[in-house]
Amino acid sequence: MTPVQQSEFTPSYVQIWQSGELARRADQLREALVNCTLCPRRCGANRTGPTAKGFCRTGREAIVSSFFAHHGEERCLRGWAGSGTIFFSQCNLRCIFCQNYEISHLGEGRPVSAKELAEMMLALQRRGCHNINFVTPSHVVPQIVEALEIAIPRGLRIPLVYNTGGYDSVETLRLLEGIIDIYMPDIKFDDPEVARALAGAPDYPEVVRAAIREMHRQVGDLVVDEKGIARRGLLVRHLVMPEGLAGTRPLMRFLVQEISKNTFVNIMPQYRPEGKAFAHPQLNRPITWQEYREALAVAREEGLWRFDKE
Repeated sequence: MTPVQQSEFTPSYVQIWQSGELARRADQLREALVNCTLCPRRCGANRTGPTAKGFCRTGREAIVSSFFAHHGEERCLRGWAGSGTIFFSQCNLRCIFCQNYEISHLGEGRPVSAKELAEMMLALQRRGCHNINFVTPSHVVPQIVEALEIAIPRGLRIPLVYNTGGYDSVETLRLLEGIIDIYMPDIKFDDPEVARALAGAPDYPEVVRAAIREMHRQVGDLVVDEKGIARRGLLVRHLVMPEGLAGTRPLMRFLVQEISKNTFVNIMPQYRPEGKAFAHPQLNRPITWQEYREALAVAREEGLWRFDKE
């Protein structure tokens, strides 16, 4: 694959904003907060009110835990200046082992207005970050797009990364077409019963497959510039779990057969017990080096070849 030259790249959201389409979608997303069906939970909460906040426990304003130049993301995202991460609190999943349990379950953070969120994006761009990396964005898509209405005319021009657990509605993703440059979903579980027990989402295997199909339809395989920095496309994360609970082989086979054999995948070895995982007999230990090596071998056997390598 020939890398794209930096001078050839313009974030897709600029044209969407210039055409007025961004404003139309922002209005549509704001209206959806009244009877929220933005994520697969479809809880129907009125998220514009003072108390009813739905499954995600997030109301009219997004809750942000932190924002900073992240130097621990994939090499093609962090580069030399860091990935401009914005960590949103709460989540539409309930993974009992979440590595960010205080943020996703306990809601550590503070509500921010659209203007404040836009200022965060612009501050990260000024610091030289290679992208804006929205972490756990599925439940705050309206708030993100609302902030982009402010940030883009003020000069935001770096790629936008949608860094998600993969539990995303196709209908909501379609409203992000032309806005998001890089989709980075997890692909966590293949077994519905495992997904039920560990994340409270038995439909996760079906939902994540549909979501990744839509993401790839929009942005295609990952494209990097001449310096190895991601500019557009799909990057999939897969966390290796103890006892093979993640179902690595069928998930990797799905990526090859239904998405692309050129899918860029990060097979992640950093599982450790967090949150409520200590009480689960299969989750109360880190993975072994052998389990990680086996997962990498499985991905290669299924035909994948683009991996995040240190």
